[in-house]
Amino acid sequence: MKVSDCMSRNVSVISPNDSILTAAKAMKQIDAGFLPVGEQGRLVGMITDRDIAIRAVAEGRNPHTAVRDIMSSEVLYCFDDEEIAAVAENMADNKVRRLPVISRDKRLIGVISLGDLSHSDGGGRHAGTALGSISEPGGKHAQQ
Repeated sequence: MKVSDCMSRNVSVISPNDSILTAAKAMKQIDAGFLPVGEQGRLVGMITDRDIAIRAVAEGRNPHTAVRDIMSSEVLYCFDDEEIAAVAENMADNKVRRLPVISRDKRLIGVISLGDLSHSDGGGRHAGTALGSISEPGGKHAQQ
């Protein structure tokens, strides 16, 4: 099964110039814990509710702090034509719960999450593969 068969296609994107307050409100509105950050049609980062809590609130930053000041600029992603088993393994290796999905022409077209994996052809197997490693300490977005 390919990523395009189970990914979420409705993706909200925020600008790196928007405030973290705007980002938090957008996350609340769509009931999600992260947003891709885009600028001029390019994916330039990711911001999570954890980024806002740890990198902003815990550091005493103003709600009007720009997203670019706390986002993760190293973006991990997958392609829509990849096999979900390989993507689940990649998520496990990098300890991430979701990945932006891009087309081969580098356009953001969706997001794949653990929830999406759990509804895939492999049932909970793919999500379980990813979650087993994600739950261990560390990873690209760890606050160490």
